[in-house]
Amino acid sequence: MTFKDRIASYYLITASSIIAVVFFVIYLIVSTTVYSNLDAALTYEAQKHLKDVITGQDTLYFNSKAIMAEREHKEAEVLPFFLQIVDKNNRLMQKSSNLKGQKLSFRPEVSDSECFNAELSDKAIRQIQISIREGAQVKGYLLTAVSLEGTILVVKNLQTVLFVLFPLVLGLLFFVARYLADKNIRPIVNIIETTNRITKQNLSERVKSPKARDELYTLSQAINELLDRMQNAFEREKQFTNDASHELRTPLSVIKGTLEVLVRKPRREEEYKEKINYCISEIDNMSERVDQLLLLARFDKANIQLRKEPLPALSLIDNAIHRHRKLIQEKNIHIEIKDEIDAEVVTDPYYVDMILENIISNAVKYSPPGNTIEIRTLREKGKTSIEVKDYGDGIKEEDLQAVFHPFFRSDSLNHKHINGSGLGLSIVKKASEVLCVDIKLKNHSDKGLKVQIVF
Repeated sequence: MTFKDRIASYYLITASSIIAVVFFVIYLIVSTTVYSNLDAALTYEAQKHLKDVITGQDTLYFNSKAIMAEREHKEAEVLPFFLQIVDKNNRLMQKSSNLKGQKLSFRPEVSDSECFNAELSDKAIRQIQISIREGAQVKGYLLTAVSLEGTILVVKNLQTVLFVLFPLVLGLLFFVARYLADKNIRPIVNIIETTNRITKQNLSERVKSPKARDELYTLSQAINELLDRMQNAFEREKQFTNDASHELRTPLSVIKGTLEVLVRKPRREEEYKEKINYCISEIDNMSERVDQLLLLARFDKANIQLRKEPLPALSLIDNAIHRHRKLIQEKNIHIEIKDEIDAEVVTDPYYVDMILENIISNAVKYSPPGNTIEIRTLREKGKTSIEVKDYGDGIKEEDLQAVFHPFFRSDSLNHKHINGSGLGLSIVKKASEVLCVDIKLKNHSDKGLKVQIVF
């Protein structure tokens, strides 16, 4: 069974149950109302004529002959009322002329003034028995009846109509439900057709959202967002593959070329050592880039669990500076640290150390010899910041955001002498996103770059 038919079937089952209950209630109300009205008329007629019954010593009879002259008591027409008097021993005293040769049956087991069904010449009637009293003594009973044929006919006709209508209504409802289900699942069909057309080579196509902002609209939006994430993931994978192959191919080509030149003819020991040390240096650089590439890939895939703890900002800065002490000494760079507030940050030590390591490394590499790097902590608007300010060439304004892209180096031709892969700030950006901290880059007026880490 298709989804459309299942919806129609579920709707039909629910609707049929409700309609069956509604039809039953209608039937119950109509039949109860008909019988209630008939009983009210029968009781009224009996009470009215009870006043006209005369009790004698051994006889019971109607006071007025006019009663017997009433049309409803003479003829069996639309609503004929039958009257009959019996004594306490069930002997017939008198009856209405419309009974002719028939008589009503007295039922002693039925309580006084209770309406019940009976038969008169094999025809259904509704009957009531009211006791005729003289003081506290029961002298006899007034039996009043009315034909049930019309009432039964009405109830049976209603029953027939409801039984005929029920399957017709269900059939109509099924086709209507099927049509509405087909119309309502059309967006789902469109989603299926669109997703079937989407492949790894065609991730740009999107599901068209329905006009109504309902669950299907939410579903299409969720699918489009999923496709966006998939496209971004594939693009990152493609970019990573291209960048990795480019970054690794270059040093491998250099190493291969060096070794090929080295083996063409015998050389002095010093030349062998020089070329071998050069190849080792390239291998070290390549190994470092592989580690950085793997780190970036791990940022994209991992569900990272943080281990946050309160850490002194000064201790984090000292650790990062200590790793670059050799280059700092070689370039005679002065490090000026200002920790006016004795700052402490609550963060993960591994990732915050990674951020400071790369930022301070860049500041040291791009600072001219004999220059100063200023590092200070401050607190603004309830947030703690660490600022690293150098006096190098800075970054072109148009490149301030691009430097966070993998392998991008601003004005790289002028920095050939500075070793770097363009991955440091990409790692900084990824780590800052994990820690939910802000990284701000700004060229300052004194020439150089100021990097602010806002916790």
